[in-house]
Amino acid sequence: MAEEIRIGKEALEQYVCDIFQAAGLDKEQSSIISRHLVLANLRGVDSHGISRVDIYTKRLDLGIEGPTVVKVQKESASSMLIDGSRGLGIILATKGIEIAVNKAKETGLAVVGIKNSSHCGMLADYTHYAAQNNCIAIATTNAPSSMAPWGGKKGYFGTNPFSYGIPAGEEQDIVFDMATSVVARGKITLARKNKQQIPLGWAITREGKSTTDPNEALDGGLVLPVGGPKGYGLAFLVDVVSGLLTGAAFGPHIGSLYNDLDRNQNVGQFIFVMRADLFEPLLEFKSRVDQMIREIRQIPLAEGFERIYLPGELEFAQAAERERRGIPFTEKVVQELENVGRRYGLNSPF
Repeated sequence: MAEEIRIGKEALEQYVCDIFQAAGLDKEQSSIISRHLVLANLRGVDSHGISRVDIYTKRLDLGIEGPTVVKVQKESASSMLIDGSRGLGIILATKGIEIAVNKAKETGLAVVGIKNSSHCGMLADYTHYAAQNNCIAIATTNAPSSMAPWGGKKGYFGTNPFSYGIPAGEEQDIVFDMATSVVARGKITLARKNKQQIPLGWAITREGKSTTDPNEALDGGLVLPVGGPKGYGLAFLVDVVSGLLTGAAFGPHIGSLYNDLDRNQNVGQFIFVMRADLFEPLLEFKSRVDQMIREIRQIPLAEGFERIYLPGELEFAQAAERERRGIPFTEKVVQELENVGRRYGLNSPF
């Protein structure tokens, strides 16, 4: 097993922030993206953490993406369409959720669409922000083609994740985040970086055979939809609201983050937010969420289970543990990050 290296949150955030500033972003945008990537590692979503720094900065260096400007293309009291102008998806989605929450506080509910965007990282970050502001949120983003429609053997949809956030009272907020594929493609990419096998059932080869080799899965292979036709149906909806509704690209027309180093991805994001007191007083709603959480925890356990977790509970626990002990990385992932820093003349603090 590869040697584990643990790094503190603050030191890691600062180093990643320095890297993005050296790559041409201002301090605010660098702070947004570094906080987001390190948060993904804290929550245990390592496929969306600092392992993305290399490709993000490479695309910045090539001028494919650049400093992010939010251009309002269409707006009403309860909606906004943002043209991301080939900006970084994490920054665009961060601004998008802030706008949606502010509008929802005024009107009750709000919808924000984003086009001409790029990979926006971990959706849970955005929906949790809404929950922390006493709002219920749903967020989606489409992604480059890597999954066939149910019954097909050629890729059309991306992993097309879906997330929601719900504020609680005394209990921890509920934050759900899933790919509509069995697993996010980034986890397979991370397994290849770490020279690890993947479980059967995650992906198939270009010939349509099951595989445990991440290289076969990524080089012409496909990820599988979660729940078969059910995951396919969800992926379809995500592409409609993220891509067709916003005017962004969709399906196989989305640029690849790693392979298309000559054009913008034109990914789309969709954010829906409503105040949690839209129908019931806020304290009453949050009290009822707490009641539901506590009742679920009291349900008798099925054989082989030690406890029932609420959506997002494992990730919150993981974040608390990693903030206390440091975030674990393989030596290869740390070396890759340090190599990016060296490209910009930065010394590693680790």
